[in-house]
Amino acid sequence: MTEAERVLLDLLSLERLEVDLFRGTGSGGETPTRIFGGQVIAQALAAAYRTVENRLCHSLHAYFIRPGDPAIPVIYQVDRARDGGSFTTRRVVAIQHGKQILNMSASFHKQDEGWDHQHPIPVVDAPEHHPSRDDLRQKYLGRVPEKLKSEFLRERPIEVREVDPLDLFSPSKADDKNYLWFRMGAANHADTITQHLLLAYASDMGLLSSGMRPHGLSWFSGEIDGASLDHAIWFHAPVRFQDWHLYSMEAPWTGQGRSFNRGSIYSQDGSLVASVAQEGLLRRRIPR
Repeated sequence: MTEAERVLLDLLSLERLEVDLFRGTGSGGETPTRIFGGQVIAQALAAAYRTVENRLCHSLHAYFIRPGDPAIPVIYQVDRARDGGSFTTRRVVAIQHGKQILNMSASFHKQDEGWDHQHPIPVVDAPEHHPSRDDLRQKYLGRVPEKLKSEFLRERPIEVREVDPLDLFSPSKADDKNYLWFRMGAANHADTITQHLLLAYASDMGLLSSGMRPHGLSWFSGEIDGASLDHAIWFHAPVRFQDWHLYSMEAPWTGQGRSFNRGSIYSQDGSLVASVAQEGLLRRRIPR
């Protein structure tokens, strides 16, 4: 297990303060200046799971209200909205500095039987045909300010292989269809709940970038004022995040300073594991 993987798994282990009150670490995620959205979602889901027995999350819906401060912990308050015969519902509020930074509803379902069908996995080259995130970042190292190089090259826990990567600093305009492979080797020993938490964390990676592609934009171009506004996940099939998964993303609409993005996550053998939707802020940055 790498140090980055250990840090991520530690982030998902919350401290119980009271029956339905938990504390999570703010630092250590994908981004240094504010808490990575996938981290808050995964921790909120972890808090909800600590109040549920013998049921797995089938869907969650979250709103990002304020940027998270990585310098301090996050408090998660769980409301046991309903314990029904088939479904359990939880509401979770994430708090920092006495204010909400996220609220989330999550629903948990007992195992059930029904009919089955799914859309097939898109046909793209296997992950070994694409460069790693580390290799791509080394390519751009000469264009990164010296003070940012250590953060730029910092080891991350999720291994990522983009199918059609664009130039990080001056991307050309491209189709909004966006594909990446991802996995985390240390998930090999994770239980079912932790697998859900890891996928929830990773589901915020690359999604908002789909809406940037048709406009030739990048997080590194300095033109964008962007952030996740809301995020929803539907879990469909068992997760084994130690194995490669394909994240198939698209942005059917961008306008009015917002971008709507959706994605499907498939295991490499073709099973549709989860569906994701997210709207994000995407407007021109005003110089100050």
